[in-house]
Amino acid sequence: MLTLEPFYKLGGFFLILVAVRIFGNGRTARQWCSALFWALLGVTLAYGKVLDAAVVGGCVVAMVCLAASGYVKAAEPIQSQKNKTDSVNLGIKLIYPALTIPSVGVIGSLVLTRIKINGAASIDSSQAPLIALGFGALLALLWSMRMTHAPIKQPVIEGSRLFEVIGYAIILPQLLAALGTIFTHAGVGQVIAGLVTQSLPTQIPWVAVTAYCVGMAVFTICMGNAYAAFSVITAGIGLPLVVKAHGGNPAILASMGMLAGYCGTLVSPMAANFNLVPAALLELKDRNGILKAQLPIALAIFCANLGILIFCVFRF
Repeated sequence: MLTLEPFYKLGGFFLILVAVRIFGNGRTARQWCSALFWALLGVTLAYGKVLDAAVVGGCVVAMVCLAASGYVKAAEPIQSQKNKTDSVNLGIKLIYPALTIPSVGVIGSLVLTRIKINGAASIDSSQAPLIALGFGALLALLWSMRMTHAPIKQPVIEGSRLFEVIGYAIILPQLLAALGTIFTHAGVGQVIAGLVTQSLPTQIPWVAVTAYCVGMAVFTICMGNAYAAFSVITAGIGLPLVVKAHGGNPAILASMGMLAGYCGTLVSPMAANFNLVPAALLELKDRNGILKAQLPIALAIFCANLGILIFCVFRF
């Protein structure tokens, strides 16, 4: 049965190649520390399942120390004139490989679960969307290399360039999602639920829904990741106060609740990979320019989302 493990190993091997290239071109402590950071991440991705938990934990602590030292930080973006020329010549065709990833992801998640070998499922159905997304990424990579006639080493070259530009912020979503799981097991959701019920009249259905949506947005702003907020706020407010107490539809609550969390992502500097990294890549003078531009859109979407949730969650 196919699982995500081969994709983890492939991603880890790619990161190790990136680390080797950065180290080989290294002239400063920043580059050497950056190479070590990506090598440790690659090892944990490729061999985390077989390594001892203490070893993996040590790698994570070492990565945190490297990031905190300030040496694994964004470098100046570098783009060759040849790459600029190729981009101009290809034009709109550049978007085709990018569209391949979500297209294959959606189609594959619907089709792969129906493929059987000797009467048994060929893939883990719970991982089907992510497996399909992995296939989409591989197909997009092959298509883009064929389109640009790039050599086989080009993905590693461009990958190392991007990783150096973005820095450790690229793994913030995974770290924050893991932090959300830790908060859930630590009972943070129950503490939040207690505070909400003491301070608000949650016996009124629309108040409970509003508390859930606001909690998702605010906690996402603090955490920088809606996935981290979802497990805590849904377990603390959504399920006990909206679903169990008032009979709300859990599917509608979860889907619209995530959208409320994404509104918080749009205005959170903690979501560095969405808001601060693009500002650096675009070389904006105002580091918070993207946050300011997204604020009115985030407020409008949040208000519309709250209205839809209040109207639908108890009627369907």
